[in-house]
Order: sequence, then structure tokens, then C-alpha cells
Amino acid sequence: MLARMFQGIWQYRGFVAGSVRREFESRYRGSMLGAAWTVLNPLAMILVYTVIFSEVMRARLPGVDDRMAFGVFICSGLLTWGLFSEVVGRSLTMFLDNANLLKKLNFPRICLPVVSVLNALVNFAIIFALFCGFLAITGRLPGIALLAFPVLLLLQLLFACGLGMLLGVLNVFFRDVGQLFGILLQFWFWFTPIVYPTSILPESIRRLIQLNPMTPLIQSYQNLFLYGHWPVWTDLLPLLLSALVLCILALALFRSRSGEMVDEL
Repeated sequence: MLARMFQGIWQYRGFVAGSVRREFESRYRGSMLGAAWTVLNPLAMILVYTVIFSEVMRARLPGVDDRMAFGVFICSGLLTWGLFSEVVGRSLTMFLDNANLLKKLNFPRICLPVVSVLNALVNFAIIFALFCGFLAITGRLPGIALLAFPVLLLLQLLFACGLGMLLGVLNVFFRDVGQLFGILLQFWFWFTPIVYPTSILPESIRRLIQLNPMTPLIQSYQNLFLYGHWPVWTDLLPLLLSALVLCILALALFRSRSGEMVDEL
């Protein structure tokens, strides 16, 4: 099954690449600055968090006396959470958004999740490059521990893709899934230590937050970019297992319902 899936994606790689390019071009079509907005928007966000929030929230990181530390802390969490939420959000509506395409053209349906992930990765790559540029300019770029970043990113994408595809298929048949998950995602964000360190929380709340599978991942990103620390890989095992289970369930559901999805759409 996996071999046929990858073979179909490779055979339609031109379709995938063209879809990613068309969406990127259409996003800023008609604007005077065009693709420059892909740099200006994330640059403004990084400046706000690293300059303004760093001064206001400086004392929120116990044991750290660096005025830019909170900016690095919050950007590490926000940028990577943004990738997660975008992958899941795109996957959630990918079949509904491409209903006409699915009805008119014959192509491997698995190409749509690939297009969704690649579009999100293009956006993330631009923002992350700016973030790394800021770290390099300010002398905060992690050392050799940065080699752990691709592994963390791969684990995150595996989890997001499995969850997103599962919800995307369900959303075709039960449209309330998309509305409900949008609400749950807001609670999920605040129950993930992105804008606050767990050290400021009471012990009872801290134990509850640690049950969140995204908590060790976000903390690994923050420790990597703020302190240059390697991830504690054993803490990420629950997320890996969750990602594998979600991917297996998503592929099984996709395979069994892909024929019915066109009729439902």
C-alpha cells in the first residue's frame, strides 16, 4: 500500500509542485509589494515578540537574565505551533476545498495531503529562516544541538499529518468536525506551554500540562533555541507513538473511504 502511495505521488509530482506554486503566487497577486509580504509579515511578528514582549515579560523565565530570552522563548514555540496548526488546518479542509478538482480530474487523492503539507512548509521555511537570521545576528544561534531540529520537525510533521488526514476524511462526512476542532485547537494552544514556562505553574497544573503530547515537543524546541540543549528523546516517545497510531488510522480510513468521498462531496 505504501509503495503504491509513494509511486502515485512521484508520478504526479508535477501536479503537486504546480499546485504549491500556484497557491504561493495567488496569495499576493494584485498587491503592490507582492512576495515581499512573505518576509515583512513574519519579520514584524518576530520584532514585536523579541523587542516589546522581551522587555515586558523579562522576569517570566526564572534563572535567565537576558532581555531577549523571552522573545526567543516565545518565538520558538509560536513558530513551530504555527506550522502544526497550519498543517492540521489545511488538512482538515483539503478535500472540501478541492471538491471540484476531485470530481473532474483523476489523480491519486493522497496528493492533496502532500500539497497541504508542502504549502505549510514553504510558509514556515521563510519565517524560520528569518528567525535563524535574527539568532545569528544577536549571537544566539544554537551550536551543534541545532542538528536535532530536523528530527523534531519530522516528528511534528508526522503527528500533524496523521491527525490532519484523519480529521480531513471525517470532515467530509461529518462537517461539524471542522467547527469543533477549531474550538478545541484554541484550548489546545493555551494548554501548551508556548507563551509561558511550566515553572511558573502550580505542581498540579504542571502535571496536567505534561499529559499534552505537544508539551515535550514545544519544550524541546524552546530548550534548543534558548539554551542550545539537546532534546530529551525519551520524553518524546509518547508523541512518536501517538503519531504512528494516528498515521495508521488515517491511512486505513482514507483507503476505505476514498471512493465514497467524491460522492459525498
